[in-house]
Amino acid sequence: MGAAAVALLAATRRRSTPPVTSLLSRAVRGLHEATAAAEEDRARARRRRSSSSRLLGPDISDTWDPSPRAAARPPPPRDYAVDCEPTVTIIDGKSIAEDIRLQISEEVRQMKNAVGHVPGLAVVLVGDRRDSQSYVRFKVKGCEEVGIKSLLAELPGNCTEDEVVDSVARFNDDPSVHGVLVQLPLPQHMDEEKILNTISLDKDVDGFHPLNVGNLALRSRKPLFVSCAAKACLELLLQSGIDLMGKHVTIIGRSKVVGLPTSLLLQRHHATVSVIHAFTANPEEITRESDIVISAAGVANLVRGSWLKQGAVVIDVGTNPVEDPDSDYGYRLTGDVCFEEAVTVASAITPVPGGVGPVTIAMLLANTLDSAKRVYGLSDSTP
Repeated sequence: MGAAAVALLAATRRRSTPPVTSLLSRAVRGLHEATAAAEEDRARARRRRSSSSRLLGPDISDTWDPSPRAAARPPPPRDYAVDCEPTVTIIDGKSIAEDIRLQISEEVRQMKNAVGHVPGLAVVLVGDRRDSQSYVRFKVKGCEEVGIKSLLAELPGNCTEDEVVDSVARFNDDPSVHGVLVQLPLPQHMDEEKILNTISLDKDVDGFHPLNVGNLALRSRKPLFVSCAAKACLELLLQSGIDLMGKHVTIIGRSKVVGLPTSLLLQRHHATVSVIHAFTANPEEITRESDIVISAAGVANLVRGSWLKQGAVVIDVGTNPVEDPDSDYGYRLTGDVCFEEAVTVASAITPVPGGVGPVTIAMLLANTLDSAKRVYGLSDSTP
C-alpha cells in the first residue's frame, strides 16, 4: 500500500472515532435530558392528580346495552382452597396528604412571589366541643405547614345567631380571606342552614352552598368547590388504583358533608351507588353485596366484619370520640368500622386516625388555594 493510501486511511479513522471529551459531553447532555424528562413526568403526574376532570370523573354518556348480560362465572369447586392467608392493604392517608401538601406549599410560594399575597382561610368555631376543637387545630396547623394565612373566630356556645353571622360577614368582606367555613355541628338553638347560607359563594371552601351542591349534581356543570371529605374519599380510591366504573359502592350516611356529595362524585365516575341511612331496613345485606363501602354514619364500630364482602374496599370516614383517660386529651378517635374484624375480610381499608382525616384537611387547603388563584387570576380552578 502506498504512502498516500496509508495517510488517507489514518485520516478516515481519526474522523470516525470521536475524542473522549466529545463522548463525555454527550453523556452529560444525555443525563441532563433524562433528568429533565423525569421531572416533566413528575410534573405531569402532579397535574393529573390535581386536575378537575380526574376528580369529577370522565364525561361519558349513559348508553344502556339492551343485549343480555354475559353469564356469570361459575363458582369455584367445593374443594377449592386458598394456599395462603389473604392480605389487606392499609391505605396510608398521611402519605397521600403529605404529597398534596407539598404541592400546595410550592404553589403558595409561587403565588407569593408572583402577586405578593398568600391564600387566607378563616374558621368560625362556636362552643367548646372537644372534637370540633380538635378538627380546628388540625386545620390551623395545616395552614401553617403550607404557608396559608389562618384566622379563627371563637364564640361561646350560648352566643346568638346574629353574632355568628356577623363573624362570617366580616370574613366575607376581608379581601385577604379566600375561604370561610363554620365548624359543624353548631349548637342546637341555631339555624345551621341560615348561617351557612351567609358564607359567600366565592369563599365556600366547604362546598355546602346550594349552587355548589346543585352544580355537582349536574354532570354538565362544574362547581366552584366540592366537599372536602367527599374529595378525600375519591382521592384515596384513585390514588390506590381502585377502578370505580361499574362498581357497586355503598355509602353509609347521607349527610351534606360526606354522604350526599360523595354519592354525586361517585356517579360522575359511573359507579352504582347505594346510600344507607337510619331508616334502611336491611343495611347489612346491602353492604355485604358491595365492592366498596364508605362509612360516614358517626357511630363507632357500626360496620362489623360480617357486613363486608370478601375483598371489599373500605373507606372509614367516621371519627368518633371515645373516652380514654390515657390519651393526652382524655379521649381517642375511632371509626365507624370495627377495624379488627374488617382487616380479616377487606382487600384495602383506611385506618382511623391516619386515613380520611389528613386528606380531608389537605383538600380544604387545596380549595382555599384554588379560591385565591381565581381572585388573583393565576390559573383555572381545579376543584
